[in-house]
Amino acid sequence: MTTARSFDLASLDMAGTTVDEGGLVYEVLSQTVADAAGCPLPAELLAKWKGTSKLEAIAGLLDGLGASTDPKFVDEVFEDFRARLITAYRQTPPKPVAGVPEALKELRAQGVKVALQTGYSADIADAILTGMGWTVGAGEEDTVDALVTSDLVAASRPAPYLIFRSMEATGVTDVRRVLVAGDTPNDVLAGHNAGAGIVVGVLSGSFGEDVLRKSPLTHVLPSLATVGRLL
Repeated sequence: MTTARSFDLASLDMAGTTVDEGGLVYEVLSQTVADAAGCPLPAELLAKWKGTSKLEAIAGLLDGLGASTDPKFVDEVFEDFRARLITAYRQTPPKPVAGVPEALKELRAQGVKVALQTGYSADIADAILTGMGWTVGAGEEDTVDALVTSDLVAASRPAPYLIFRSMEATGVTDVRRVLVAGDTPNDVLAGHNAGAGIVVGVLSGSFGEDVLRKSPLTHVLPSLATVGRLL
């Protein structure tokens, strides 16, 4: 039986797309790298690494500042960042982007699989979901079907591997039947590089429409709350 819906999997970014954390992740990342390098971090350099693995971002940012990229040092900076971020999230807990829980519930009710894929490491992603009361599983009571974190893939965005792993985790085999959504150019480019049938930039996070439309996307939405209109 042929389904009328236009996609079978929604592979979605977390911070700025499904999760509203007030931009804390990039505030903490910027300050941590600046402290490690001993100099301020330019906004344009930070923007280049938004949406990627935070470990990869730290290495790239340190390199951009002319600081050491010795793997041991990068790991130390990452551990400092992770500790600072967890503390920041405890003080200011993330919450769902308005309207997104309802949108995800509707997608799943229509038979669409929903996966979160993120540049966070697993421990941070798990802590965020737990704090919001979100669960991962195939049950009707669960929030999403799968979670794929940056420490599970060989390279983070703009590489397509997070999306491919979300397909693997949900049993979806046709990338043309996948919707990818995110709030950064790297999110969008990963969807394009994966060959996703629908690539959505959302305006609820780090970048405006003028920037996102420079990337290879198919749609721009005010937020993921309105994703159901693409079914």
